[in-house]
Amino acid sequence: MTSSETYPVGVAVDPTPAPRPARVPLEGRHVEIVPFDLAAHGRDIYELSAGAANDGLWAYLGHGPFADFDGFSAYYAEAAKKEDPLLFAILDRATGKAVGHATYLRIAPQDRAIEVGNILFTPALQRTIGATEAMYLMARHAFDDLGYRRYEWKCNDLNAPSRRAAKRYGFRYEGTFRQHMIIKGRNRDTAWFSILDHEWPRVKQGFEAWLDPANFDAEGKQKTSLDCGAET
Repeated sequence: MTSSETYPVGVAVDPTPAPRPARVPLEGRHVEIVPFDLAAHGRDIYELSAGAANDGLWAYLGHGPFADFDGFSAYYAEAAKKEDPLLFAILDRATGKAVGHATYLRIAPQDRAIEVGNILFTPALQRTIGATEAMYLMARHAFDDLGYRRYEWKCNDLNAPSRRAAKRYGFRYEGTFRQHMIIKGRNRDTAWFSILDHEWPRVKQGFEAWLDPANFDAEGKQKTSLDCGAET
């Protein structure tokens, strides 16, 4: 190889790190994202997610289900202390109850890359406007407030609802890591999805058009489906 040959490299990027996400509330019309506090939020989430009928909520999470509130509390008391994953509760603004949780994780400020995950939507949150709004609020905070350039979503490749949700929320499928992890004694192939900063304006527009009150009738039913323009 001669000195005249060149080497392809990536485009130049501002190397300034992004700030780490802090324990700050994110307010929406239907939900509020707040730092998780076991005393304030634990009992609500436990009661909405406990019992054999809800075992499926925990099928693809790395923890749970829990036999009792003591076991739930022991796990979440430690989880709430961590900086990565950084745990937030999702509150229903109409009732004030905690109806789910989500985290920022795999936080890489130097690369301005961050993941949303460890998502638990209890039946009280599933298939509601608030569930979609919660994901919008967390994405908007990562891109618009903190300046991240890559926002990730990962899930068990067998988790069809999570894969559908990722595409609905505007994430682009990137591939599957085979035999990526062992979770609860079972193999996990992991599907990777992402939204990049230059894609975010299009995705944001789709979220905001769907969340507009004018998109819902008097009974709260959507007039048009969410379209964040995700590529397959």
